[in-house]
Amino acid sequence: MAVSSLTDALIAQLSSDHPNIRISAAEPRHLEEPRGRYAGQSGWVAYPASTEEVAALLRFAQAHGIGVVPYGGGTGLVGGQVVEDGARPLIIALDRMAKVRAVNATENVIIAEGGATLAQVQDAAEAENRLFPLSIASEGTARMGGILATNAGGTAVLRYGNTRDLCLGVEAVMPDGQIYHGLSRLRKDNTGYDLRHLLLGSEGTLGIITAASMKLFARPARHAVAMLAVPSPAAALALLALARDVVGEAVSAFELIHRQGYDFLAQTLPDVRVPWDVVPEWSVLIDLGLSGPGSDASGDALLEQLFERGMEAGLVLDGLLAQSDTQAQDMWTVREHIPEANRLIGSVSSHDISVPLGAIPEFIDTANARIAALGAFRINCFGHVGDGNLHYNVFPMPGFSRADNLAERDQIKRVVHDLVHELGGSVSAEHGVGRLKVDDLERYGDPVKLHAMRAIKAALDPQGIMNPGAILRVPAGA
Repeated sequence: MAVSSLTDALIAQLSSDHPNIRISAAEPRHLEEPRGRYAGQSGWVAYPASTEEVAALLRFAQAHGIGVVPYGGGTGLVGGQVVEDGARPLIIALDRMAKVRAVNATENVIIAEGGATLAQVQDAAEAENRLFPLSIASEGTARMGGILATNAGGTAVLRYGNTRDLCLGVEAVMPDGQIYHGLSRLRKDNTGYDLRHLLLGSEGTLGIITAASMKLFARPARHAVAMLAVPSPAAALALLALARDVVGEAVSAFELIHRQGYDFLAQTLPDVRVPWDVVPEWSVLIDLGLSGPGSDASGDALLEQLFERGMEAGLVLDGLLAQSDTQAQDMWTVREHIPEANRLIGSVSSHDISVPLGAIPEFIDTANARIAALGAFRINCFGHVGDGNLHYNVFPMPGFSRADNLAERDQIKRVVHDLVHELGGSVSAEHGVGRLKVDDLERYGDPVKLHAMRAIKAALDPQGIMNPGAILRVPAGA
């Protein structure tokens, strides 16, 4: 069934039926996405203040066949938050549902609403001397509903898992307006299909997550941080294995950085202090989260031991050990600002991919060679190498802009994604599918999985009102 456009007359009726729900014209932020590839249609935004008001909005949308786009912080990178053409949707923003409902330090559980920012949740956990470990660059803006709906990853997946691994339960409103009361605090509940995991990563296509119960952890007493120069990505992987032998499960993050990232920082964000006197071709940022008496000394000692053993094995060329919290933050600032530097340079084609850990060196070498065969480009490859997630981004040469190479974008993406598929990887490691990668999902997705996904969508959202066109293509004729 085709969705209908939201009209001014329907907005007037909605406002009359539900005067307590704040409704206003869409702001520019609701019609944009960070990479500027999609522009939404002007329209209306509803700001519910409760789960019951979200339910009322979805009942209204279903009754009139109106498409709905859930809107969080607007930080998604695959166009899942905007509808460029077709029927004009109702945007539902959870800005007014931003409470942290409860923090239970004894159970290590926090319950937060979908409109709470990640930074709010982190701060609420810290106030109870607990850690909510999810960390992404946009944590001051990204809201939990969108983070859960996209199953966000980030820099701490190596130790704590991604959003799916941190979530115990969800409260959500289904397309027909029914409320799923699934805010479980249980670690074990083996009672059939898990609707929580169906909604996590569904990108607003099966319902709207209005709250979630999530795991907390003990706060590390200290983080020991170092940057180590390595001769190659293969050496970085071997160093990670060595780090686990030396440190165990205290490795909280292990990030691979290429020299191109440092060059882009120097060009676009010169105030970001690069710690190296001579920037290495490849380096890793390693972060240890340590607890207990003596953690201050033990962290430095463990990193020194790792450095020495890595040098002996030919896996480390040079190293910088943070001597203070300020130096540690400076190192993390470098890593966290690489995406912003990339944005300022302007990529021809960006790729959020994952491959099996052992295939990372082969992927990088082969992808570089295949891109070089297409022409002259700069490549910035960086990412969470500990969990196999690389951000492999292709840029124009100096003196050229992204616009000069737009004709090559599709071919570059195809070359990269074909290789990822050959190596048994994923063309979307942590950003989701949105509207940007619908074709990729159809090209590389398992046919049985796609069939099941379409069946689930049809069963839960038979009118197709939930974020139409995201993840799954709107059927022809609908």
